[in-house]
Amino acid sequence: MEKSQFHIHAEDAGKRIDVVASEVTGHSRSRIQNLIEKGLLIVNGKTVKPNYKTRPFDAISISLPVEKQTLMPEDLPVEILYKDDSIIVVNKPPGMVVYPGAGHDAGTLMNAVAYISTSLATVGGPLRPGVVHRLDKDTSGVMVIALSDDSYYDLVEQFRERTITRKYVALVFGNLRDDTGEISMRIGRSQSDRKKMSTRVRRGKEAVTRWKVLERYKTATLIEARLGTGRTHQIRVHLSSLGHPVLGDRTYGKKTAIDSGRTRIIFERQMLHAMTLGFVHPATRLYMEFVREMPEDMKNKVQQLRAATNP
Repeated sequence: MEKSQFHIHAEDAGKRIDVVASEVTGHSRSRIQNLIEKGLLIVNGKTVKPNYKTRPFDAISISLPVEKQTLMPEDLPVEILYKDDSIIVVNKPPGMVVYPGAGHDAGTLMNAVAYISTSLATVGGPLRPGVVHRLDKDTSGVMVIALSDDSYYDLVEQFRERTITRKYVALVFGNLRDDTGEISMRIGRSQSDRKKMSTRVRRGKEAVTRWKVLERYKTATLIEARLGTGRTHQIRVHLSSLGHPVLGDRTYGKKTAIDSGRTRIIFERQMLHAMTLGFVHPATRLYMEFVREMPEDMKNKVQQLRAATNP
């Protein structure tokens, strides 16, 4: 038997343990349930039932047969912002999934990281070693991945303590009334669609998003959003709840095209970019901050919106 260990990301909190473990390991839910029944999957050192609802930063340990799924290295176009023996910081392109899973066996960010670095962490899951946070497939921007176990646990703690700096830029539908604001609305699983998150929940988890306007257009606004917490789809859900969904988001708001004057602008993906990521280096203890401007497709939409606003 070989042990696999990982922590529950904040965005996975609230999911059933068999669902999360299946996503992380790539094994079927029935296989995971079998491991749980045999006491081979434990949470925080204790046995649980398959319907156990995960909590942020739960420590999961799974005893698996020696034969397991392997992360295959792939030479993929990913911009490296920083790399040493402890961490790697990358600029994830839009349209790239972070790690392999159902429907995405290859072509992921972690396949690229496995090609870039011959040494990876042994914790975090066999298909996502060292992954301490993630971005949605269609969200671009800065990510950090731990390359050692010590760095993984250190970064997990920084995320848990909410000392990580995370700023995003987003193009949203309509014009926000104020220039700055804070959204403090609990987020939980939607009762009508368990694949979606919602602010219309009885319990939910605390979620705080602070935003400010960067530029206004006729029918849209460019904003900066700063995370106070890190819930699943937090920025997208919060902005949609205000009536200003992220443009191109096909799940929340569904504003995939807008008419601005005589121009119809189509948004092929959600216009959300992780612009800034700051943290304390796990080994040197120095604060590091990485900034990457929005990708070309977002820049092009900004230009179209400017042209339509000021013809």
